[in-house]
Amino acid sequence: MPVDRHLPDFPWDTLAQAKAVANSHPDGIVDLSVGTPVDPTPQVVRDALIAAADAPGYPQVWGTPDLREAISAWFARRRNAPGVDPDGVIPTIGSKELVAWLPTILGLGPGDAVSFPEIAYPTYDVGARIAGATPVPAQSTVQFGPRAPKLLWLNTPGNPHGQVLPIDHLAKVVRWARERGVIVASDECYAELDWRDDVDDLTTPSILDERVCGGDHTGLLSVYSMSKQSNMAGYRAAFVAGDPALVKRLVDFRKHAGMMAPWPVQRALLAAVQDDEHVAIQKERYRSRRNTLLGALRESGWRTDHSEAGLYLWATKGQPCRTTVDELAGKGILVAPGDFYGAAASAHVRVALTAPDERIEQAAARLTAD
Repeated sequence: MPVDRHLPDFPWDTLAQAKAVANSHPDGIVDLSVGTPVDPTPQVVRDALIAAADAPGYPQVWGTPDLREAISAWFARRRNAPGVDPDGVIPTIGSKELVAWLPTILGLGPGDAVSFPEIAYPTYDVGARIAGATPVPAQSTVQFGPRAPKLLWLNTPGNPHGQVLPIDHLAKVVRWARERGVIVASDECYAELDWRDDVDDLTTPSILDERVCGGDHTGLLSVYSMSKQSNMAGYRAAFVAGDPALVKRLVDFRKHAGMMAPWPVQRALLAAVQDDEHVAIQKERYRSRRNTLLGALRESGWRTDHSEAGLYLWATKGQPCRTTVDELAGKGILVAPGDFYGAAASAHVRVALTAPDERIEQAAARLTAD
């Protein structure tokens, strides 16, 4: 059967009617459905891209040594992971392609299981299907019984709900996986956007954190994207780091497939990963928007669950998510229904912080008008 026959319908297509209703609002739509950055790409990043615009030759699939060393230094500086080997780092063409293709690159297929959280970004499921493997949503490792998956995806902070997995939980998962030969890939692209006030961590914990893995990255991969922290979604700038042996397998496959980050993008990625100031500035923008929306939701009787990190508020009114989507569309507000992310999320909606300040204020006013 052709691969595309194994794939689900693209979920965003089901929002067409709600979007049309929201667009008809007299004061225009406030689109909080997609986590697409709207603020300017930092000047330090744009300058690096422009300086590298003369790029007649092919870029390195593995990434240049200075880029890989800078990413290693970023893990030490921001993620409490000082032992990341530059040989265990590779730039990717955004993080979504890596998520979608990792099971295939690792040689998984029929008879192999790929697990991911019950409430999760749909691409983990899609990646398993592309490889011909079996997608297995699970909330806990105890659900697997005697037959463990070949690949276990974690997502922390989680999309859509913003849940942060603590150090002791991550460490327990690593121990469990190593006892069974399971590869653990952790999607951590919202790590810099941690809203908790009672923690000392610079970012949310990484699977490569010394306190999680004891400095041993065998069987572990951390996936990261610059899209959220640096407003670089249009650059498709991301990377994966961890076990050098696993990364070498990725490099070898990607050489054959021509999967290489463009040279100007690699230079922009280098500039972004070396500059923490622009990330702090962007985080404060999102903090302000989050406070505005969270206050409005609470004032109008909503409950928010988790939402301690990331670009979203995970909200519910205790009714089916599609009913909530339609009600908000009538107010000119478009959000993502929880059922995009699994059956267990059918009573929630995901409210993105990615809109200009004026539209966030509009959304808050509409939420509290009744």
